[in-house]
Amino acid sequence: METLTAMASVFLVQSTVGLVGIQGHLFALAPPLLARPWTLVTNVYAHASLPHLLGNAVALAAIGLAIERTSTRFRFHAFFVLTGMLSAIVQVLVDGLVGQPTAVLGASGAVFALVGYAITGNAVVHAALRRFRPDRTLLLVGGAALVSAIVLVTAAPNVALVAHAVGLGAGLVAGRRRVLHARAGRRLTDHP
Repeated sequence: METLTAMASVFLVQSTVGLVGIQGHLFALAPPLLARPWTLVTNVYAHASLPHLLGNAVALAAIGLAIERTSTRFRFHAFFVLTGMLSAIVQVLVDGLVGQPTAVLGASGAVFALVGYAITGNAVVHAALRRFRPDRTLLLVGGAALVSAIVLVTAAPNVALVAHAVGLGAGLVAGRRRVLHARAGRRLTDHP
């Protein structure tokens, strides 16, 4: 809920400053990456439009609420911000290498990371992977196929597909390592 509140608050600020035409400079991550260092974080919570915000908010609510119950507040927020930043940075760098450098914003990379985490970090998949111990090559090929399939399903004009893929891949790896799982008694919901 805190992350949803942050996203809505940033969107409100975006809408307000957008009236004077400075929105992009304050929130979107664009090359050169360190010209506006605050955009490393603000781009994760900012969104291009209300439908963009609502799409990410619905996905975050659906998957984030389940994951936050197994984590601490710090781990959850750090994971969200770091995977969102990583996704955006890679998107900007790839865009600059293969075409016109573009600006990026939105929580999609972080949300996809949470989806990836939910896939490999849940108890059923974790137990199956421990029991069957598949070859690393098989895991990599399977993970790449899963990332490709999910990213292609979400493909649309002006969608940061690289950010989606990076986020999902980071989430799959993090879920396999269960980096968000906290020990009993240290859950996110136990904090004031």
